[in-house]
Amino acid sequence: MKKTVDTLVVGFALFSMFFGAGNLLFPPYLGLISGEHWLTSFVGFALADVGLALLVIIAAAKVNGKFGNILIRSGKRLSVIIGAASVLCIGPLLAIPRTAATTYEMGIQPIFGTSGNIASIIVSVIFFGLTLFLTIRPTKVVDIVGKVLTPLLILSLIVLIILGIVNPIGDISPNVLIDKNLFAEGVSQGYLTMDALASGVFAGIIISAIASKGYNNPGERVKLTIKSGLVAGIALALIYGGLTYLGATLSNKYGIDTPRALLMVEISSALLGNTGKVLLGVIVSLACLTTSIGLTSATGEYFSEATNGKLKYETIVIAVCVFSAVISNFGVGAIIQLSAPILEIVYPVFMALVLLSLVCHNVKNDNVFKGAAYVTLVVSLLSVSNGLWGVAPFMEKLPLASLGFSWVLPAIGGAIVGFFIKSEKSISLRESYDAE
Repeated sequence: MKKTVDTLVVGFALFSMFFGAGNLLFPPYLGLISGEHWLTSFVGFALADVGLALLVIIAAAKVNGKFGNILIRSGKRLSVIIGAASVLCIGPLLAIPRTAATTYEMGIQPIFGTSGNIASIIVSVIFFGLTLFLTIRPTKVVDIVGKVLTPLLILSLIVLIILGIVNPIGDISPNVLIDKNLFAEGVSQGYLTMDALASGVFAGIIISAIASKGYNNPGERVKLTIKSGLVAGIALALIYGGLTYLGATLSNKYGIDTPRALLMVEISSALLGNTGKVLLGVIVSLACLTTSIGLTSATGEYFSEATNGKLKYETIVIAVCVFSAVISNFGVGAIIQLSAPILEIVYPVFMALVLLSLVCHNVKNDNVFKGAAYVTLVVSLLSVSNGLWGVAPFMEKLPLASLGFSWVLPAIGGAIVGFFIKSEKSISLRESYDAE
């Protein structure tokens, strides 16, 4: 019974850390642009978000939550670059500031009608003051979000989704608003949540929390971490499906240029009037605050460990909160626009290494991992360059490119080539895990 309760508490905490700004912004938008085909885009989104996040949690759990061990076999230099870039993306550069910006634009502004820089600055200072207060003691993070904040968040979301299903806002359009592959668009939007990147560092927090509850056996901790990840994954998928459907019920009323933050405001207002705006304010504030807490704590622990304690956890957390408060005032739209190309470069390399760590954990040749990582990096850079400036149109003809996975087959090819290149200093992932 104790294991079940602990698994649920930790799983809810993990759900709450994941479910932040992007998770509220992207599913309704996918529903809007997909119309009656919303299920197709939802599947792509769930795969790129929930599916990849669960794979990362499993991989990280098997290395005792050591995020760097997933990346190290790509080579020290690349592992440092990808590791730091991943944590900065889910940290002060993109994800953490987005939580505060979303709180203001979706939770505060619709209720109080505030506008201008002063109001935004005040909200960001209060938001990150709370984040700092709740993050400075990392051992308390999981219990705070798992026992207190998450039940309120889930209850609020369930109420809104049930109301939208029972009393739909409008008829779902049979038309699609974008001239793109809906599954691939769902994958792209799933990347933007940054949940898979966050999983690698969240796993360390979760394992520490499980250990603090008296589970000292490494194998038992791994099993509980994976089970907690499944709890979080199922909850995320159900909520995403509901929010995507709600967005589809707006597909006859709004166009593709509708700001993402406005969609949830319109959904809550249509279903509950002014009360809906207040409920949305509660949902957004809880979702974004819990994610901000989890990401800030994870960033602090990662860079403290990466510098062998030269940078103190508390110092990093304070710096992250101050920097994020500044960036958050640029607004949700600007942060999303900045994040897309960065994530489309970092994500595939990270995921190639995660998948290899799961499939090839007994392979002793590091060049397998290096080959996959560097080929994936080149493909990602070319794909992003083509998307921005049209300089490499041949990238669109790669297998699986239409589904958003143009990097997969080249990564496999790079791994195969690497296998036939001898590596003198290599150990299997299993041996490196056991050495931890």
